[in-house]
Amino acid sequence: MKAILLAAGLGTRLKPITDSLPKCLVPIHHQPLLGLWIDKLVSLGVREILINTHYFNEQVEQYIDSHPHKAFIKLVYEPKLLGTAGTLIQNRTFWQGDECLVIHADNYCQSNLQSMLRAHQNRDKNTDLTLLLFETPTPHSCGIVKLNEHQVVTEFHEKVANPPGNLASGALFLFSSCVFDNYFSTLKEGEQYELSTDIVPKMVNRIQGWQVDGHYLDIGTPESYVQALKISKT
Repeated sequence: MKAILLAAGLGTRLKPITDSLPKCLVPIHHQPLLGLWIDKLVSLGVREILINTHYFNEQVEQYIDSHPHKAFIKLVYEPKLLGTAGTLIQNRTFWQGDECLVIHADNYCQSNLQSMLRAHQNRDKNTDLTLLLFETPTPHSCGIVKLNEHQVVTEFHEKVANPPGNLASGALFLFSSCVFDNYFSTLKEGEQYELSTDIVPKMVNRIQGWQVDGHYLDIGTPESYVQALKISKT
């Protein structure tokens, strides 16, 4: 199993914290978010990790250069942001044909994800991937899903005014080996694409949902960052 950590974003909503720091290096009690993810992945047995960079890429490169697990990490600089799905297409040779975790590095996750791996291994035979889900107090700002009795995603509503519930996509995916060929192969390399709008809607009825066992939140604003700092102490 491989992993891709999406870490190139500008962190606009998190200003002024991100005026001089990439969002993936925002610290949670002296450990950057990116470091928390790398440690979690290594604990899961992942030994090949790709990280894309753009905003303050030099800081990310410097951090990885001194990281104890740097031998497992490949950095890819994007001079122009390609979007979450565009990055996956651009780096197809890294993950095509393999099981791969795809993670937004600016999210805080308490779970060790072991249960997610087990859910993926035992997923419905008609599904191609597993998606982390969490309950959100602000469903209008998230991608909201509906599940059937087998926990398969049957509806996906991306940031709609009146969402049909509060069970949200955490945008953390565990792809099976067929995902690139089934959903990405017709898209053009070098173009900008987003997972939530260009890929996930095509995956409905083929996604196994897994509700996270622990706190999970997007470090998108100063308020959510403060919340993450409080949660991380529990």
